[in-house]
Amino acid sequence: MPRKVRRIVTGHDKAGKAIIVSNEELEMKSRVPGGSSNVNLWLTEKTPAELTNEDTAKKIAKVPPPLEGSIFRIIEFVPDKNAPHGPAKDTRKMMGVSLGGPEARHPGMHRTESIDYALILKGEIDMLVDDGEVHLKEGDVVIQGACNHAWANRGDKPCEVAFILIGAKTPWAGQGY
Repeated sequence: MPRKVRRIVTGHDKAGKAIIVSNEELEMKSRVPGGSSNVNLWLTEKTPAELTNEDTAKKIAKVPPPLEGSIFRIIEFVPDKNAPHGPAKDTRKMMGVSLGGPEARHPGMHRTESIDYALILKGEIDMLVDDGEVHLKEGDVVIQGACNHAWANRGDKPCEVAFILIGAKTPWAGQGY
């Protein structure tokens, strides 16, 4: 049974009083059959954010955030040995991310034009970069600044990671590398 994430959103009524706009359980959805799943929790399209009572998460279509915005999501990574990996180029195109370089170390190697805050909620995972890797456990935090990277779950259990991606200007923006 897919995991659910409880999301509470606050807002304001017409008189300006703080209200609970929604209090619901959102189901994590499979990204690819048998593979990792995720739930998109919120989107801002620019900074400063325009605060409305609209559920902006419904507008999220791809991995990267808008250049001046942000995305908040949780991803569950299944063990790599259980994850279906098609051609890496197709995977990255579907994700809407840069190709991660010509000699990617992992099928999920990619880069977004964003600064990403990642918090390991459950399990363990390895973060790979072009020249290095680090093993992460529950409670660890990563600040990843528009680098080529991949998430490799080499263990036997799923790993959940909360991500906040904030659009960033990079010197190579739009070069597709």
